[in-house]
Amino acid sequence: MGNSILIIEDEVSIAELERDYLEINGFKVMIENSGLKGLNNALSNKYDLIILDLMLPEIDGFEICKKIRAGCDVPILMVSARKEDIDKIRGLGLGADDYITKPFNPNELVARVKAHISRYERLTNQEQKRQQGFSIRDLSFNTESRRVFVNNKEITLTLKEYELLLLLASNPERVFSKEQLFERIWGFDNYGDIATVTVHIGKIREKLEKESAHNQYIETVWGAGYRFKL
Repeated sequence: MGNSILIIEDEVSIAELERDYLEINGFKVMIENSGLKGLNNALSNKYDLIILDLMLPEIDGFEICKKIRAGCDVPILMVSARKEDIDKIRGLGLGADDYITKPFNPNELVARVKAHISRYERLTNQEQKRQQGFSIRDLSFNTESRRVFVNNKEITLTLKEYELLLLLASNPERVFSKEQLFERIWGFDNYGDIATVTVHIGKIREKLEKESAHNQYIETVWGAGYRFKL
């Protein structure tokens, strides 16, 4: 049997439809119809992807997503009948990888599941290769000692600056919003000012550009966020 999927969905008919299509495509599927049971299952077992309904009894999908993300980075696909943009923003901001609205084409769901699992496995393999360090442009990271070098000269970074730069450099050309960066680096339970992301990006740029002729590593994508430029 192939990759394992957890479906957290209180509408039995929808959960079973999702399961049937996924099993036809070679996935191993587990269904939980309550929010609390789904959360406990997600935290107790290892899955390759979680399909998470937004409106659930006992605890909603947003809270479940938040609690799962605090402990692991398994891909999460949120499902809901709500089409309001605010729900999409909140869902993705909490760490969901994708969002699909009901009613949906089951084949589209399967395609998205396959795409996210493939992407996650690719990133995981890359991360394993980077356990001791990696280089990108003229930057070198030693992830064991948490040190960064520009043209073989070490630069001094605070812990948050290091984590922020590592996240961006590990995902070159991927755009992260300020909200995503804040939540990934400072944590879901931190209620500080999101402007701290801008401040830290500015400090990182200063330190990098002081040591390198290549004077732009972190690019501002107006209206969207930041990305590490290759």
